[in-house]
Amino acid sequence: MHKRLAWWQLSLIGIGSIIGAGFFLGSGLSIGMAGPSVLIGYIIAGLATFIVFAALAEMTVNDPQPGSFRTYARLAFGRSAGFMSGWIYWLAGVLIMSSEIVALSTFTQYWFPNIPLGIFSVLYAVLGFGINFMGVRNFGAIESVFAVIKLTILILFILFGVLFVCGLLSDSPKVPIQPIGRHDWFPHGLSGLWSAMIFVFFSFGGIEVVGVTASELKRGEEIAKAGLTLLVVLVLVYVLALFGVLKMTEPSAISDAASPFVTALSGFRIPYLGTLFNLIIISAAFSTMVGALFGVSRVMVSLAEDGDAPRSLKQVNSRGVASKSLWITAAALTVTIVCSYILPHTMYEYVSTAAGAMLILNWILILASSLKLRSRCETSRGKLRIFTHPYGAYVGMVLILVAISGALLHRNERIGLGLSLALILLVFAASRIVPYIGRRR
Repeated sequence: MHKRLAWWQLSLIGIGSIIGAGFFLGSGLSIGMAGPSVLIGYIIAGLATFIVFAALAEMTVNDPQPGSFRTYARLAFGRSAGFMSGWIYWLAGVLIMSSEIVALSTFTQYWFPNIPLGIFSVLYAVLGFGINFMGVRNFGAIESVFAVIKLTILILFILFGVLFVCGLLSDSPKVPIQPIGRHDWFPHGLSGLWSAMIFVFFSFGGIEVVGVTASELKRGEEIAKAGLTLLVVLVLVYVLALFGVLKMTEPSAISDAASPFVTALSGFRIPYLGTLFNLIIISAAFSTMVGALFGVSRVMVSLAEDGDAPRSLKQVNSRGVASKSLWITAAALTVTIVCSYILPHTMYEYVSTAAGAMLILNWILILASSLKLRSRCETSRGKLRIFTHPYGAYVGMVLILVAISGALLHRNERIGLGLSLALILLVFAASRIVPYIGRRR
C-alpha cells in the first residue's frame, strides 16, 4: 500500500474504520441524556476530531516515524510518555473491544432475550480472534466488505428517513412524525448534553489510526482535503441518521437495550425491517471489534520492539499474525467478558465511558506532541501545514477536557471514568518503575 492511496481512498478507509457500536448503540445513551441536542454534540465532536486528525497527519507527513503517535509522544516528552501513550491506547483498545462485544450481544438479545449476555460475548470473542488468527490477507478482505456494509446501511437509513419525513411513509399509524420544537432540544438542560459528550466523542474513536495512514498518500499535501472530507461526511451521516431516529420515535422510547435505529424501524408495519437492520448492524459492529483487535495487537508488537513490553511479544508468524500479542489481549478481554456476565445491564456504559475517556485523553497527548514538535517538523523533509494549527490544538484540548468532565455528572459514567483514571495511574506508575520492560532480554 506504500504511497498508493488517493485522498478519497483515505477518507473511505476512515469512514469504514470509525463507524461502529460506539455509534449504533452508544447513540442511544447519548440521546437519552441529551435529547435532540445530541445533534449539536456530534458537530462539536466532529470539529475536535478534525483538529486531532490534522495534528497527527501533519506530524506523520512531515516527519514519518515508526510507531506513529506513540513515537511522537516519546520524541516530544521522553520515553515515559511514549510508554504511557502506547499502553493507554492498548488498554483503551481492549475496552473498545469489550464495548463492541457487549453491544453485539445486546443486539443479538433482540432475538433471544432469555439467553444471558455472557454466552453471546464468548461467541463473538471467539469468532473475532479466529478471524485475526487467519492472517492479514484474509483480515483485509473481510474488513473491506464490512466497511462497505456500514456506510451503505446508514445511507439507506437516511434515505428511508427522508421518505418518512416527506410523508411518503406516514400512512403508518404506529409511527407519527415526532416534532422537534424549540423547547425540546434540551430536555435535560445543558447538563444533559454535557454528560452525553463522552459517548459522542467515543463515536469518533479510530481517527488516530487514519492520521497515521496519511503517510501512505500519493500526495501528502492532500491530507487536509482527505481529513476534511472524512469528517464532513462522517458528521453529516451521523447527524442525518440521528435526526431520522428522532423523527421516527420519541427519545423516551430509546434505551441501551437495543439500537435506536432498530427501535425507530420497529414501529413500521414492514415485515422484518427491524430484524434486517439489526442483522446488518451486528455485521458492522463485529467488523469494528475485529479491527480493534488487530490494531491493539500491532500496538503491543510496536511496544515490544521498543523495549516497552517483553521482547517475545514482537514475534509475527508467516501469516502476519502476532499470536503472542493476541493471546495477551485475549486474557485481558476475558476479564471484561466475565464482568459483562456479572453486570449485564450496566457493563456497556461502564466500558464505553472508560474507553472513550482513555482514547480522547490520548488525543490530548497527540495535540501536545504536535505543539512541542512543530519546530522539528519545520526543519524536517516535509513542509505540510494544516490550517487549524497551532491554535486549533488548544481549542481541541479544551473541547476534549469538557467532554471528559461531563462524565462526572452521571453515576454510571463516574464509575467508568474512575476505571479509566485508575488504569492510567497504573500505566503511569509502570512507566516510572519499569520504563524499559524487556530491554535486557
